[in-house]
Amino acid sequence: MTTQHRNLRLSGLEPFVVDDASLFVNVGERTNVTGSKAFARMILNSQFDEALSVARQQVENGAQVIDINMDEAMLDSKAAMVRFLNLIASEPDISRVPIMIDSSKWEVIEAGLQCVQGKAIVNSISLKEGEVAFIEHAKKIMRYGAATVVMAFDEDGQADTLARKIEICQRSYDILVHTVGFPADDIIFDPNIFAVATGIEEHNNYAVDFIEATRWIKENLPFALVSGGVSNVSFSFRGNEPVREAIHTVFLYHAVAAGMDMGIVNAGQLGVYANLDPLLRERVEDVILNRRADATDRLLEIADQFKGDGIKKEENLVWREQGVNARLTHALVNGITAFIDVDTEEARLNAARPIEVIEGPLMDGMNVVGDLFGAGKMFLPQVVKSARVMKQAVAHLIPFIEEEKAARKAAGFKDAESSQAKMVIATVKGDVHDIGKNIVTVVMQCNNYDVENMGVMVPCAQILAKAKEVNADVIGLSGLITPSLEEMAHVASEMQRDDYFRERKIPLLIGGATTSRVHTAVKIAPNYDGPVVWVADASRSVTVLQQLLSPQTRDAFLAEHHAEYERVRRQHANKKGQVQISPEAARANKLQTDWTRYTPPAPKVLGKQLIEDMDVSVLIDYIDWAPFFQVWDLAGHFPAILDDAVVGAEARRVYNDAQDMLQKIAREKWLTAKGAYGFYPANTEDDDTIVVFSDETRKTELLRWNPGRQLTEKPVIDGKAHPNQSLADYVAPTGRDYIGMFAVTAGLDMEERLAAMDAAFDDYGSIMFKALADRLVEAFAEYLHEKIRKDDWGYAPDEALSTHELIKEQYRGIRPAPGYPACPKHEVKTDLFRVLDAESIGMRLTESLAMWPASSISGFYFAHPESHYFNVGGSMWSN
Repeated sequence: MTTQHRNLRLSGLEPFVVDDASLFVNVGERTNVTGSKAFARMILNSQFDEALSVARQQVENGAQVIDINMDEAMLDSKAAMVRFLNLIASEPDISRVPIMIDSSKWEVIEAGLQCVQGKAIVNSISLKEGEVAFIEHAKKIMRYGAATVVMAFDEDGQADTLARKIEICQRSYDILVHTVGFPADDIIFDPNIFAVATGIEEHNNYAVDFIEATRWIKENLPFALVSGGVSNVSFSFRGNEPVREAIHTVFLYHAVAAGMDMGIVNAGQLGVYANLDPLLRERVEDVILNRRADATDRLLEIADQFKGDGIKKEENLVWREQGVNARLTHALVNGITAFIDVDTEEARLNAARPIEVIEGPLMDGMNVVGDLFGAGKMFLPQVVKSARVMKQAVAHLIPFIEEEKAARKAAGFKDAESSQAKMVIATVKGDVHDIGKNIVTVVMQCNNYDVENMGVMVPCAQILAKAKEVNADVIGLSGLITPSLEEMAHVASEMQRDDYFRERKIPLLIGGATTSRVHTAVKIAPNYDGPVVWVADASRSVTVLQQLLSPQTRDAFLAEHHAEYERVRRQHANKKGQVQISPEAARANKLQTDWTRYTPPAPKVLGKQLIEDMDVSVLIDYIDWAPFFQVWDLAGHFPAILDDAVVGAEARRVYNDAQDMLQKIAREKWLTAKGAYGFYPANTEDDDTIVVFSDETRKTELLRWNPGRQLTEKPVIDGKAHPNQSLADYVAPTGRDYIGMFAVTAGLDMEERLAAMDAAFDDYGSIMFKALADRLVEAFAEYLHEKIRKDDWGYAPDEALSTHELIKEQYRGIRPAPGYPACPKHEVKTDLFRVLDAESIGMRLTESLAMWPASSISGFYFAHPESHYFNVGGSMWSN
């Protein structure tokens, strides 16, 4: 009788045995569309020959198994997996090694098992969907003669602590070995490698937990092996490859010692533990083994020294030889926090009072920042980083200031009021958008203004009460949606009614995407006798306030300002606009469509559909980057802006920071993206009203919507007047036509991380996070519209557009959103949210019909081939 082997035996064209004599097994990770942008691009472009070269390179670099994953939203993953595996089979230099078939979709795994040669590894199965599916998949894997990776994942989610890893691995092992009869030596556990050094305390022990779980598995689950995705551990240092390589090397050194058998790694990018720079190795080891509470901060201190070729760079610390005031200025201008506490303390010891450090060297430094910013020699992202340094310095001084205040109060001193100008700023009631307002707050604080940022959706009464409470010198209002304009006018009216503001003539600043000089002059300023000033962007706010609040410049500024606004009002009143026509005349000149020669396409499925957890990594390729740079007040077209002679260096820095944060957002679930969409039968009535029905009987109405029609006289071209357009023109008056609706958000579950950033004085990170959430929800809308055109509605199945072409809207159909020019009224959002039950995915409307979370979009889908965007205009509406 022979003894059953107890080692993992795999094969490609050649056998491969993992036994006690084996070294760590490298599983090549680059043939994975989710792990390599280059490989994904090749597969998406059907460049399979080039993709084979990636697999070949992995084997040449030492990969003993290659992991193949085709899970990409725009791919037929099953077809791509089969095609690639069949091609590999014809390449002996690749197919000699075993294959790891990696997918979250069982049908893709099974298709791969049916065509792979030799003994493969399945990656992966788990208890996520319960024991029934787990057992069924395990039995099929046995039938195909493969080994399997088993994720530490059950019905309650991924195992993130040692206790949970042990619990799930023990349960999985018992089911596989004792219930299914699965060979124990064909079981490879993945106890989940998560990122460390993220700045979140709960993550600090992730590497230790994996290492200890590995040790426990090897001691308690006979013959089972351990694997993991090694690159996950270093995601917080994405963009700094030498430090990432060091993290991988140190992590593997300890994990392999604990019994880790294999791992998914880039075989060509592993270092030698003994050859690592001693300082870097020590700091990384502190992080991996969680040896000290400040391990992450200490690694961050030296990380930049190892960028580039991985050789430690001696930091130029000549500036440390200067006096403390000069050192503080240097730190503020360059955004350096490493020495700020030490230098601030030295400055405090040299000063008579701690407040003098703020009023003296720190404000001197921020004045340099302000001057450089005003001269265009610093850019907004750098200013935000300077603010972080300033806040850290002030935080160090606050305990000493409070202590001194208490002592002076006890001694009977009465300190004079600070001469620092005070500003109250808020996003008005009903509006939830705050990125621009927060940037203004940072810029003003950098210029010695005491800013009370009240947040979003702030009622008028609270804004005015706070202004009185803090004795504000100025009030700033922000808003993004059109109803915010009316609320701003209301605030101005209430300031006029209140003697406190009217007599003091406290300035009111207006800002936000929907605001303008004309609207401010015509609709807001007449409501209040004090100065009402529109500020185009954050970079101009300092100049405006300096002129408004300085006794030397105030009168001249206001005289010029009042004259300018009077001129704007006069021009508006005398404006020779287009001639208004009656609704009847506009309808008579509507877009003429021959509905007898056009058959509207029917969606594949009618009714509502949900996307409960959109994979953020899929959305990254759909991002339109132009608005992102506008947030940071960097002007230029993307990608040319990255090489711009003036702003290119800073644009590239902020873009690289965005790429790093995007990877963390995707990998570590910094936010949740959800969506609801649906297709419904629809027809028009009375030319201007779109009626949406619940089903094909077209008897039960879901909503009735008049999107408005252009009511101005149109030019005559070639003897024919241009039509007075309405979105209703794109829906058939009778017969079978349809309309789509959607509501998507990428702003859920952000609050805790934003709070942590605020607590760490990280304005830069907070603004970056919100800006990227806005970009991701726009990308979500773009991705979903493409999916609908090609699949769900399917009227453009062969569409093949680049990201640039998608952004330029070079496709059939439109997705107009309420509040925008084609349908400017917001009220229909109420019905749209009701039909889609948008609250079920965490979205809601404020009283002013702004969407919450702020990073949200909703709208309608039109498929008509002539549909396009236009401006209805708001002066007249048909009823």
